[in-house]
Amino acid sequence: MHAFDVLGDPVRRRILELLADGEQTAGGLTAAVQEEFGISQPAVSQHLKVLRDNGFATVRPEGTRRLYAVDPRPLRQVDAWLDHFRRFWTPPLEALATELARGRRERRLREGGPDERRAP
Repeated sequence: MHAFDVLGDPVRRRILELLADGEQTAGGLTAAVQEEFGISQPAVSQHLKVLRDNGFATVRPEGTRRLYAVDPRPLRQVDAWLDHFRRFWTPPLEALATELARGRRERRLREGGPDERRAP
């Protein structure tokens, strides 16, 4: 399964978001996802299996619990693919940062504050 097929499902994306905060038990993930999406425990288990089978999540047993964590390797591959497209949003964001800084500077000058280009 392609990474975007895995990430295309909102339930799997939510599971990864929950795991981004740190390792979680299968039970905790299941409870959170069931509450948000109203799906059954077996359906959540299937989503966890897809994440495991495609390398997005790892699982380790701890006593009777199963602890899940994010495996960052496939996400790095997605990030590398997205790198080809960053040029479409990076320059506009940099231009926005420049305009915001210009606006702050003009506001300070109007209010009688120091000009940041002058040394103190």
